Amino acid sequence: MNNKSLFDQVSVECSKLTTHRYSTSFGLGIRTLSKEFRNPIYAIYGYVRFADEIVDTFHGFDKAYLLEKFKMDTIEAIEQGISLNPIINSFIQVVHQYNIEWVLVETFLKSMEMDLEDRVYDQSEYETYILGSAEVVGLMCLRVFTRGDETQYQHLKPSAMRLGAAFQKINFLRDLKDDYQDLGRVYFPNIDMTEFNDTTKKLLEKEIESDFREAYKGILLLPREARYGVYLSYTYYVRLFEKIRILPASTILKERVRIPNPKKLTLMFGSYLKHNFNLL
Repeated sequence: MNNKSLFDQVSVECSKLTTHRYSTSFGLGIRTLSKEFRNPIYAIYGYVRFADEIVDTFHGFDKAYLLEKFKMDTIEAIEQGISLNPIINSFIQVVHQYNIEWVLVETFLKSMEMDLEDRVYDQSEYETYILGSAEVVGLMCLRVFTRGDETQYQHLKPSAMRLGAAFQKINFLRDLKDDYQDLGRVYFPNIDMTEFNDTTKKLLEKEIESDFREAYKGILLLPREARYGVYLSYTYYVRLFEKIRILPASTILKERVRIPNPKKLTLMFGSYLKHNFNLL
C-alpha cells in the first residue's frame, strides 16, 4: 500500500467514525449494504454531516466563513484529487469514482447557506431547501448504487428524490421544537408556529405519506446489494413517522420523538427477513 492509499483509507475511517457517532440509524443501514457500497456511503454521509454541523452547532464561530472555506476546500480538492481534510478527501474520491456532478454538491451547499440565517420559509424556499438538503444527497447515493448505469439512474432518480424528501420532512417534524426555539427556523411554509395544531400537522403528514409511496416503488427496483440497506433506513423512518403521527401537535412542540436502539434492532431483523424472502 502506497502512502496515498493509506491516507485515503484513514480518510474513509474518519467518515465511518463520523457516521456512527452522529447517527446510529444510518450507521446500521450502511452496515447492511453490500461491502462495495459501504465506504462510499460513509464518505457521503460524513461530508454532509460536517457541513450540517457548521450551520447547526458551531455557535460562537464565524459560520459563514467556515462554510465558505469548506466549499472552497471542496472545489480545490476536486480539482487536485486530494484534501488534507480527511472528510473532504474521502468524499471527493467518491465524486470522481462515481461521476457525481458538481451541481449536486453545489445545490447541497447552497441549502446549508440558507441555514446561516434565521428565517421562516415560504413555499419556494422550502422546496429549494428540501432539494438541496435531502433530494440531491439521495441522488449522490443513487450514483453509487447504480454503478454508472445512466439508464438505471435516470429511472430511479424521482423515487430517490422523494425518499430524501420524506426523510427530511420527518426530521423537520421530529426537530420542530429545537429548530423553532433554539435556531429560529420554521421550514414548513405558511405555518404560524404559535398556532401549530393537529389540523396543520395532518396536512404535513399527508405530504410525507405521498413521498413515501413514491419512494417505496424505487426501493424495490434498486440493485439487490443496496436494497436491504435502503429499505432498512426507510423502515426506520416509517416507524418514526408512525410514532409522530399518533402524537398530538402539542407534544411534538415539547419533545423530540426517538426510536430506542432495541427497537431499531428489531426493525433491522424484520427488514432482513422481508428482503431475503422477497416479501418487500
